[in-house]
Amino acid sequence: MGAKQVVDPEKDFVPPDFTIKELRDCVPKHCFERDTLRSFSYVAYDMCGVAFLAFCASHIHLLPLALRAPAWVLYWVSQGIVATGLWVIAHECGHGAFSANRTVNHVTGWVLHSALLVPYYAWRHSHSQHHKNTNNLTRDEVFVPRTKSYRGLQDKPSTPAWMTDSIFEETPLYHLAMVTAQSLFGWPMYLYRNASGPKYSRGASHFNPSSVLFRAEQVGQIIISDIGLLLTIAVLTYSSWIFSPATVAFYYGVPYLMVNFWLVTITFLQHTDAAVPHYADDSWNFVRGALCTVDRDFGWILNTCLHHIQDSHVAHHVFSQMPHYHAIEATQHLKKKLGKYYRFDDTNFLVALYHNFKHCQFIEDTGSVLFFRNTSTPAN
Repeated sequence: MGAKQVVDPEKDFVPPDFTIKELRDCVPKHCFERDTLRSFSYVAYDMCGVAFLAFCASHIHLLPLALRAPAWVLYWVSQGIVATGLWVIAHECGHGAFSANRTVNHVTGWVLHSALLVPYYAWRHSHSQHHKNTNNLTRDEVFVPRTKSYRGLQDKPSTPAWMTDSIFEETPLYHLAMVTAQSLFGWPMYLYRNASGPKYSRGASHFNPSSVLFRAEQVGQIIISDIGLLLTIAVLTYSSWIFSPATVAFYYGVPYLMVNFWLVTITFLQHTDAAVPHYADDSWNFVRGALCTVDRDFGWILNTCLHHIQDSHVAHHVFSQMPHYHAIEATQHLKKKLGKYYRFDDTNFLVALYHNFKHCQFIEDTGSVLFFRNTSTPAN
């Protein structure tokens, strides 16, 4: 998988036929237990990290002039990582994995996501559809692959994404610019106009209560989500007036872009890979879809700060109400049970991000089980 893929993942591929009961039975029962106090300890851990980094940033002006720019970059990167950890905790709230108490889940998730300019309930509803329909070509809600005809490439070749292309077809600056734009702005564009979503809802906004994304009975919750965003915007506006727009941009704005980077990078790499199939309705089922994800090792520090969302994502898709602090243990049991159907890649995530963005361009217009293609010329 990723940049190191040298084996044809499509050859002799047979969709898995596990049942959800088989997979659940292979995982110890305690892995499904939710501990509210323990969950809040991770919120406290991340909040202390955010406060500590902000405190350090408030002293950057005391450094020698030559060190101030590197210090701000270090702050932006570090704060973005820690804030993404808070995003992950709020994400668990949306799944009901934070606590067995529904109210605790929703209040905590709403507060944390609102602070990060995420419409909690709106995201929760569309994200739930993603989990229920992962890699279903007609019903999935995010990173839905475009077809060859949609991209207007009918007269171009269809090269399997796992194949290495000719060095003469490299356009690194173009692909680097495009993947950077996707990583920094893909998340707000998804929220604003459902970019990367399915055809029926492209252009639909997560901020609009009457959006096609939501049912009539969900309108009240969408309004509550918008209220949370307005409160955060009000605090940021007031802070800009008290301190200065530049101060808010340095302390909050740039780290916000870094959160965008991590969210898009993580989710893109979880579901976009030459070895990951997409299923038509006639061949899809929940377990097959849930297994269409890749666990990736980002290194101990990032794995820990991001609460293992990227290296235990298979377990998360199979058991979305499992708290993250049990997911690594569950992953070890699932790995044994799934065998060749468990996907893991330890390619450097930046290398994998560039490689998969470049090679996983489209799928064919017809077929029951489809893999990514591109228009490159294979290397000899």
